[in-house]
Amino acid sequence: MDFLIKLLPSKPIYAHCDIPCGIYDPHEAQMAAHTVIRMVNLINELKPSSEEPPFDERKKIISQISRLTKVKEEHAHRVEHEIVTLWADYFKEEHLKNNPNLHELVWKSLKLTGKVRQEVNLEAAQELLKNVQEIAEIFWKTKGKEPVRIPSGYPTEGEIVSHS
Repeated sequence: MDFLIKLLPSKPIYAHCDIPCGIYDPHEAQMAAHTVIRMVNLINELKPSSEEPPFDERKKIISQISRLTKVKEEHAHRVEHEIVTLWADYFKEEHLKNNPNLHELVWKSLKLTGKVRQEVNLEAAQELLKNVQEIAEIFWKTKGKEPVRIPSGYPTEGEIVSHS
């Protein structure tokens, strides 16, 4: 069988991932980063009615915090996954040469995803979004597109980086 395979013509195939789909987009990472900010804001907005609220109110608050924290952590993980995918499958050596800050930006962003999972930290969540937006701008430039920031329309306000 090996003998027959060697007789068949072949040419090298190049791809960014296991399946050469060519479809990459930093949009999902940005949406997830906005979601992290929103969950932090909602957690921070929870206030008991008094210093010693009734047991039922405490249960309700604990339940809300648990649910909001779960979503915050899931979306921080989603940001991490999307950045790792871009880093491992899309960005190439020439992208690093043209964007010397890209390596550190990705590294810091990945560290921030851990921080926002561990803490209820609005400043870290906002920094994560800022970094993800910078990665998105670099991404679109590598595609020969001019990045633009548009209002997100989300409760977090802020922007989404897209392209013109």
